[in-house]
Amino acid sequence: MNAWRELLACPACTGSLTSGWQCQGCGARYAAFDGIPDLRLGGDARTDAVRRFYERTPFPGYRPRESLASLRARAERSKFARLLDEAIPGDARIVEIGCGTGQMSLYLARADRLVIGADLTRASLLLGQDAALRFGLARVQFVETDLRRPGLRAGAFDVVYASGVLHHTPDPRASFARIAALARPGGIIVLGLYNAFARIPFRVRRLIARMSGYRWIPFDDVLHERDGEPARREAWLKDQYQHPEEHRHTLGEVQDWFNENGIEYVRAYPSALIGEASDDLFTAAGDTWSLETWLAQLGWMKSLGAEGGLFLTIGRREAA
Repeated sequence: MNAWRELLACPACTGSLTSGWQCQGCGARYAAFDGIPDLRLGGDARTDAVRRFYERTPFPGYRPRESLASLRARAERSKFARLLDEAIPGDARIVEIGCGTGQMSLYLARADRLVIGADLTRASLLLGQDAALRFGLARVQFVETDLRRPGLRAGAFDVVYASGVLHHTPDPRASFARIAALARPGGIIVLGLYNAFARIPFRVRRLIARMSGYRWIPFDDVLHERDGEPARREAWLKDQYQHPEEHRHTLGEVQDWFNENGIEYVRAYPSALIGEASDDLFTAAGDTWSLETWLAQLGWMKSLGAEGGLFLTIGRREAA
């Protein structure tokens, strides 16, 4: 427990927390119902709308009779997940921001890694914790907190992973500044966002879905794959087609965020260098040309459009 507590902090003043979940700095008291610390302060109306959205439909959810082996096998259908697991050292301290129901947190909980899954929706966290207990994963801790004022210690993590979350916040740029501070000097940040170009095919599908009252949604392979799993199908439908807050971004925009927060750009996934491929996610890509970057993103409409247009950008926090 002490190892976990050293990675947590008071969201109000960033002070250390006692074993009774009291802040040693400002004296604020917190609770840990069901073993999940509640380190979330009150949110604004837009953030609360997102939290209520996921309380009703936790995302992505688990399959019936899910096992650790089946979860890992499903995760490893993604080449990126395999490469990420290979790149992260076996003793790393990892935080997943916006972990939802915690699949990636559980997947990365191998060897001697310490993994914290942080989310603002308790219904999702409870599903993740239940799975961790069933799978016998003792080195994962779930925490209820808001990334705008996270109950997490700044500079404490070797890897900060935030995929599919910042584009659902009111101000993604400001949200990035918050999570960037969590990485230690030399630590890695992995950021997954909807791409402004790669999201275009999905937006066309969403328009057709709305016009048909969601009775007809063409060319959505993920949705059709889940026809036999009503709960997970509904979670995908709501998350992708009915979300109350969504933004889309370009690689250049994210690189600007990195520069503003002392984060060295390492690479994008898929690669923003046309014809370049690397299996080492944490090794810097070659110099990029602005025109080539734009052309690569246009190509992502085909390669990423089928599953919503999410791209990943990897950076390293500069040494102090």
